[in-house]
Amino acid sequence: MPCITPTPRLRWDIFCRVIDNFGDLGVCWRLACNLAGHGQTVRLWADDVSALAWMAPQGSPGVEVRAWTTPLDMSGITPGEVLVEAFGCEIDAEFIAEYAKSLNRHTQKCAWINLEYLSAEGYAAGCHGLPSPVMSGPARGLIKHFFYPGFTMDTGGLLREPDLIARQTRFDRQAWLTGLGVPWGGERLVSLFCYEPAGLSDLLDSLAHGVQPTRLLVTDGRASAAVRAELINKNRHQPHWNRGEALSISYLPPLSQTDFDHLLWACDVNFVRGEDSLVRALWAGKPLVWHIYPQHDSAHEVKLDAFLDWLQAPTSLRAFHRGWNGLERPAPSLQDAPFAPENWQDCATQARASLLQQADLSTRLLNFIAKIL
Repeated sequence: MPCITPTPRLRWDIFCRVIDNFGDLGVCWRLACNLAGHGQTVRLWADDVSALAWMAPQGSPGVEVRAWTTPLDMSGITPGEVLVEAFGCEIDAEFIAEYAKSLNRHTQKCAWINLEYLSAEGYAAGCHGLPSPVMSGPARGLIKHFFYPGFTMDTGGLLREPDLIARQTRFDRQAWLTGLGVPWGGERLVSLFCYEPAGLSDLLDSLAHGVQPTRLLVTDGRASAAVRAELINKNRHQPHWNRGEALSISYLPPLSQTDFDHLLWACDVNFVRGEDSLVRALWAGKPLVWHIYPQHDSAHEVKLDAFLDWLQAPTSLRAFHRGWNGLERPAPSLQDAPFAPENWQDCATQARASLLQQADLSTRLLNFIAKIL
């Protein structure tokens, strides 16, 4: 596994705009903490930092959180040596102007990174690391570089803490569930972190009619709201839908990033959404189902197919994903694509093993910056 090229202790400014349920902030926080763990000094700017109160209540040494206000408060601020624009956000002109001045004063090369969204599509490898000259404004003459997270050696990799596997090995499932007040009696555990998936009703029916007892652990927010709404509808129109009580449901409080990892490790199957939770589910090494964020031009279908291709997902898992995400016409149903996680474990195990052979995103980013500077 590649080691980190010797890099001086640098000051980083990471900028993030919260767009969809704090997923972008979650990625940026993990990145900031990982970089700080490598001896870097990191300032994280976000336009809504409220979620960090439950996402990362303990904070992290070496990471300073700043509110990204409009106009930007530059009082006492000197830009760091490295700028990171996360997911297409644009840093304020006044900050960029100060950054350009600082580079001139210290005769330093520009280290400006455009951190892109995660994708298994071919363009991620093709565009990873490419320069993007700035042609106008206070940054004219500077060069940004695209940095694409990805699943292969020719991309930017995935976020992973150095001690992740050791912590996972030490994890005590029973103790963690007891601490949350989840009454687990050995039944199958399934986590649910989603938006409002097309296949939710069918999944609940499948679990209720299954031979194996299942406890569904539902995350706080949109997933809980979606399940509660579906249960109201079922109880009204099919009052005996869970007559055998094969399905039990536990609603969880907001979870810190650490406890979200614990949830994925505790469960036998994980339903996830967004970029951060998908990556964490891959590290968990359990069968997973991804509720991908829908895009108006159907670009999410291509993105999902590319991920499933990389995963080498069996036919049953591909079919289930299409039903879960509502990608079939007419109205999708999981009846023809049953919930069969016993057939999905092998690809999850192999994917995790393959990824563990690669350097993580922070290591690759530090090596990339070292080459620039």
